[in-house]
Amino acid sequence: MLFKNLLVIFLMTMYLYTLAFGIFMTSFFRIPAPVIFCFPLMLFYNVPVQRFAYWTETVLFTIALTLYYLVGQNDFKYLILCIITIGVCALYFNYFVGFSQFRFKLTVIIFFALLFFSMLLMVLDHNYQSIIDPLRSLLLGEPIKQSPAGLALTQFVFGYQIVAFTAFILVLTATLRFNLLIIFIVFLACMAFIYLGMNRSALISFAVSVAVFLFVYYWYKAAVLFIGLALVMGVFLYTYALKNNTDQKNNILAKNQAKQANDFNRLTLASENLAIYSNYPFGLMFYGKSWEEVTYRNPVFPDGLSSHNAYLMFLTYLGPFLGLGLLGAIYYRINRLYWITFKHIKLKPNAILVSLLFSLLAVSFNAFSHNGWLLSADGPTLFLYYGVLQGSKIYL
Repeated sequence: MLFKNLLVIFLMTMYLYTLAFGIFMTSFFRIPAPVIFCFPLMLFYNVPVQRFAYWTETVLFTIALTLYYLVGQNDFKYLILCIITIGVCALYFNYFVGFSQFRFKLTVIIFFALLFFSMLLMVLDHNYQSIIDPLRSLLLGEPIKQSPAGLALTQFVFGYQIVAFTAFILVLTATLRFNLLIIFIVFLACMAFIYLGMNRSALISFAVSVAVFLFVYYWYKAAVLFIGLALVMGVFLYTYALKNNTDQKNNILAKNQAKQANDFNRLTLASENLAIYSNYPFGLMFYGKSWEEVTYRNPVFPDGLSSHNAYLMFLTYLGPFLGLGLLGAIYYRINRLYWITFKHIKLKPNAILVSLLFSLLAVSFNAFSHNGWLLSADGPTLFLYYGVLQGSKIYL
């Protein structure tokens, strides 16, 4: 029995590791890594789940992925990667987690423990880059591209880990009604991770998610108080803990100053993307155009650079009708869960589900500034999407 339990925990950890950090095929894994670790877990089938509950989502994902990656971009390999990653995640939650609260909680604990480990590596990477970077490369199975960061090849990808972890852990401490001092300590830790993580969009996404949570959970009077105290503590943390104890280059403020002189800022990229969209309002796929064909003369997109807005890129390829229709259908159940959960947001048993929902809100908002999102099989976003859907079956 002990061996069985240890084996299950090992397989869970390894599968969630590959999902969280986007490990698919490396020089070590010659077949898809998620398949290697997830399929053996199917042997520990959870009896109460008697049928596959995500047929609708599977069909919608398949249609959206095929149109976006195969028809729109002619990228068959990435299409297969996304289908396998998304499909395996659905199987994991449906058949292995099922209606088991224990398996669900253990899954959430392991996943966010892995993200926390990635946060710690990022912090250490600031001062011990010569040691941490080779370790990051070894753990990811590929050469890293940017530093400092955690278990991600780039800082952009790492941003999703930051925002998923910080939004989840702060909301969880509040919904579990920890002591106010503990909540503020967690908040300070989150701000430290964001500050050192050098990802501006993570800061904005975190702020949006937490602000919405505060207004829903505490209503406006208490929310104003909490936001005010948070700002005061944030200024205190920066002034007395971070400003003079970290280098002047590898932090979010220094990055923001450097970006001011960069022509390729998000606003410029988005405006150029909108200009392209206005020229092809029904979507590039309906005009038989590729992204490279419509951007090769544009000085802002000399090498096919995207607008770094996942939703805008999706609509640019598929157009407003098909694109918005698919997005609405994919997120329909999620949006309903927000309204249902808000009614019971102060119930302690719903704390994990509420935290997952606001973490999903944060990473979804983060996709307005990056290419990674649900349909690119981004690990944290995909985990939160199916985690919320499966969690609603358990807690609601």
